[in-house]
Amino acid sequence: MRNVLLFGFVALLIIGEGMTASWNTALGILNMGLISAILALGVNMQWGYAGLFNVGVVGFVALGGLAPVLVATRPVTEVWTLNGGFRLLFALLLGAAVIGLAIVLNNRLKGRARALALLVVLIGGFFLYRAVFDPAVEFVEAFEPATYSNLGGLGLPVLLSWPVGGLLAAGAAWIIGKTALGLRSDYLAIATLGIGEIIIAVMKNEDWLARGVKNVISIPRPVPYETDLQANTGFVEWAASFGSDPVTASTVVVKLLYAALFVTILLLLLWASQMALNSPWGRMMRAIRDNETAAEAMGKHVTRRHLQIFILGSAVCGLAGAMIVTLDSQLTPGTYNPLRFTFLIWVMVIVGGSGNNWGAVLGGFLIWFLWIKVEPWGQALMQFITAGMADGALKQHLQESAAHMRLLTMGLVLLLVLRFSPRGLIPEK
Repeated sequence: MRNVLLFGFVALLIIGEGMTASWNTALGILNMGLISAILALGVNMQWGYAGLFNVGVVGFVALGGLAPVLVATRPVTEVWTLNGGFRLLFALLLGAAVIGLAIVLNNRLKGRARALALLVVLIGGFFLYRAVFDPAVEFVEAFEPATYSNLGGLGLPVLLSWPVGGLLAAGAAWIIGKTALGLRSDYLAIATLGIGEIIIAVMKNEDWLARGVKNVISIPRPVPYETDLQANTGFVEWAASFGSDPVTASTVVVKLLYAALFVTILLLLLWASQMALNSPWGRMMRAIRDNETAAEAMGKHVTRRHLQIFILGSAVCGLAGAMIVTLDSQLTPGTYNPLRFTFLIWVMVIVGGSGNNWGAVLGGFLIWFLWIKVEPWGQALMQFITAGMADGALKQHLQESAAHMRLLTMGLVLLLVLRFSPRGLIPEK
């Protein structure tokens, strides 16, 4: 009953927003709340199931966001027909071959022969790779930089990019996990933080991939465009029958269609997560989390299981990243920052209840609602406080400080939950 009341409270907050302000705003909060709940589920898998402290969540979200660009946008045919794209792909394959050859030599040779072979392959391969890669990148990025300057995508349905986003994040997690999961928790946090920032830096600077900070707009959507609905006579008549204008009605309908897609994905993930958590595999993961030494003594391969759950959680984060870009219809690498896509997700998991999937979902909705609404609430509060004050530096400072109410509120909520409910609003059973 307590859990039902908590979810009912969050539902009332969203409904109240629609009744007192705007249903467009309420549905916007709902949609991003659904995606935030999926992100919280992914982090909860890593931390709540296995105790892995991943501080590079933003990197996996960004990789997922790259998927709609690579899958759904149309290819820049001019670049491909002039062989710029193929030369770039050949350079990437060449770089991968150099790394693969270095791995083989490292495993087969020993002593000075191995050191000398690795030195020759890595240094020689690097210069060979750059000799092929740099001219290809220059050619691609020079083609209509105001519009393209990238390879484009495959022109496939955008919904296919969602699982692809999960696969991209899972592949990166496998590479990271193979090297970093042997570290202690604090060193793993430092490693994932650095790698997440590297991923963001690559996306910002490699224009050939997704136009860098110039952004990619007009990414295809899985739902109709508002302008198409407004041009439809039947829809206009349908909206008029409810006493609504076509612009408002089209916006609400589009957001409802997005919500239906997101709810479907969230329910499927929640069902799968619950089944996994209550299975022998889930009990094994929690045993490893609680006592790695005892689990190893019982014959469990701790590092392999950590890698498994690290990949699964990162894949869920990548899926959510693809959903965010699809909702926005644009990729803006400059918006990926650790505060929004790492710290805030961790607050959702901790407040909701780590180790409990329902708690992660509750935390995703509640914290996202507060994150959106606290700033206007703070501005209204500061306007009320300073209403009787004379104009001056103090009044201006207080009014400008309202923008920081988000951070203050997040910290306050976190402190209150840790003080009065240390295991979260819906604790792990």
